[in-house]
Amino acid sequence: MEKSEARRQFVVKGIWLYFILLIFEGALRKWVLPSLATPLLIVRDPVAIGLLLYAWYYDFFPKSIFIVWITIITLVSAFASLFIGHGNIFVTLYGARILLIHFPFIFLVGSILNKNDVIRIGKALLWISIPMAVLIVLQFYSPQSAWVNTGVGGDMDSGFGGAMGYFRPPGTFSFNNGTSAFFRMAAAFIFYFWLRPGNIRKVVLIAATVGLILAIPFSISRALTFSVVVMIVFVLLTLSRNPKYLGKILGGIIGISILVILLMQTGFLDTPMEVFLNRFEQAAKSEGGVEGTLGERYLGGMYNAIVGSGNEPFFGKGLGMGTNAGSVMLGAGERTFLISEGEWGRLVGEMGALLGISVIAIRLIISVKLTLASYFKIPDGEVLPWMLLSYVLLIFPQGAWAQPTTLGFSTLVTGLLIASFNEAPEPKLDSTGITEESDKKPTRA
Repeated sequence: MEKSEARRQFVVKGIWLYFILLIFEGALRKWVLPSLATPLLIVRDPVAIGLLLYAWYYDFFPKSIFIVWITIITLVSAFASLFIGHGNIFVTLYGARILLIHFPFIFLVGSILNKNDVIRIGKALLWISIPMAVLIVLQFYSPQSAWVNTGVGGDMDSGFGGAMGYFRPPGTFSFNNGTSAFFRMAAAFIFYFWLRPGNIRKVVLIAATVGLILAIPFSISRALTFSVVVMIVFVLLTLSRNPKYLGKILGGIIGISILVILLMQTGFLDTPMEVFLNRFEQAAKSEGGVEGTLGERYLGGMYNAIVGSGNEPFFGKGLGMGTNAGSVMLGAGERTFLISEGEWGRLVGEMGALLGISVIAIRLIISVKLTLASYFKIPDGEVLPWMLLSYVLLIFPQGAWAQPTTLGFSTLVTGLLIASFNEAPEPKLDSTGITEESDKKPTRA
């Protein structure tokens, strides 16, 4: 194996470690090492730092003008945070790590992995989604005092209410938003494999699809439901660029419909569906229906952040102040939003109008470039970028990067989308016509 490929494989293994820690970081903080819950909050950061330094040392650090601009903006904001803003160096470092570590890590993932690597991670997600669905079912029906519902640091009363006395299951994650983020990412791959069923064993695809169907009501997550609807729209839009997918789409619709009908007939979904619909009714009353939810929580949050940017200090109140961890370090208490719960509002509040809107603009420009590149790949039969885009557009432009789990999923899935454009190299042949990767054992007569 050449040195360059050996170094690539080292980084690939590191990315897999990042992926595994993303999925099981909450399990470590809740069940395995609860006494280390606080430092484990950033357990993926050393992995990302190490891989970035390794790439820099061996001269394959990703080259992107976006990394340059984000670095400059963050360093200026960090300086202002210390001398004009809140002045707390630890809060500043915690906030700066988001853009100085995880943002360039997106491009490292995108430059090192190839399409085959991305598919392997997608297969792993489908395998994991099966026991994950079983776990959230157990958490849904178990009392908050049960071991499966133990919170971070061993907290036995950290559940987040859903409806009708049932709580939102967190799965293996620290908080229930991890369950939604995980199944949203898994859903992107599930729909991709329905379009390209030859890339995975059918029994695994069916089992993972059942897991996704169960996760929608059992998670009591409107975000997951909305994402799945968006992904279905993306699946249908593939026909506008490549009509040959009509047969696979119809086959997928029929297959998934049969699974849903069979599950509904068992009565197993009766209680979670009742809770799930009750949650929607409660939200509709408090937010003014679907229009109110989309208008206020999604579009309204973005609009208010931009319009209200003039009311913030020019350099903002300081990096990290808008994070939950930052609020704790500043003495405001846990789960307190000192600036804004929305991502764009947090960026503008922490960094000020000029720098905050610049970061927002960079994220939007990248989103547009990825959208165009993915869309124009469909006629070539390449739908993996397009299906990953269906999740990226929901988590990258204005995902809550202040929350470590959301940051991790946004970093990973965006990197995987970029990597899905990289074709795997063709196997090399030696002088005998045998691939170098084979063990060259003689065949038996």
